Amino acid sequence: MKRLLFILPIIAFVGLAGFLGYGLTQDPKELPSQLIDRPLPEFALPGIDGPDLASASFRGEPRLLNVWASWCAACPQEHPVLERIAQEGFPVYGIAWKDKPDDSRAFLARFGNPYSGLGMDQSGRTAIDLGVTGAPETFVVDKKGRVRFKIVGPISPEQWEGEIKPLMQQLRAEA
Repeated sequence: MKRLLFILPIIAFVGLAGFLGYGLTQDPKELPSQLIDRPLPEFALPGIDGPDLASASFRGEPRLLNVWASWCAACPQEHPVLERIAQEGFPVYGIAWKDKPDDSRAFLARFGNPYSGLGMDQSGRTAIDLGVTGAPETFVVDKKGRVRFKIVGPISPEQWEGEIKPLMQQLRAEA
């Protein structure tokens, strides 16, 4: 019995160390999304100085849906990449998450507006439905309105060229 009392904490320690060690090998940016290959959740958001943004409008061609905010520290870093994506002819739509309309307008006036459409999610409900954990996050949505890929954090130029752009081109080519 004494021997068991001695061995039990050692076994528990080894198990805990193994569990924590495994966690350190995982990429924190690799967050699985329950939305992959599922339709974009239904939403209808008021627009910022333009038409409303609704999930129903995500049909017909592949597009990016970018969740951002003026208060987001990484969003200015990502913004030039979004402008480049839009200039290359890929539609980018945005959701201003838990942001004030005037703050969103000021951000876009300062950094430019790459968005073909922009909705305000002041309550954060749509972001919750999308599974957003922080800004920025971007979704690749196919012609049928299904989420095909999710990017957590700012999109880098390398990520755009090596991963997302080829996917967008593939989705455009699909019948």
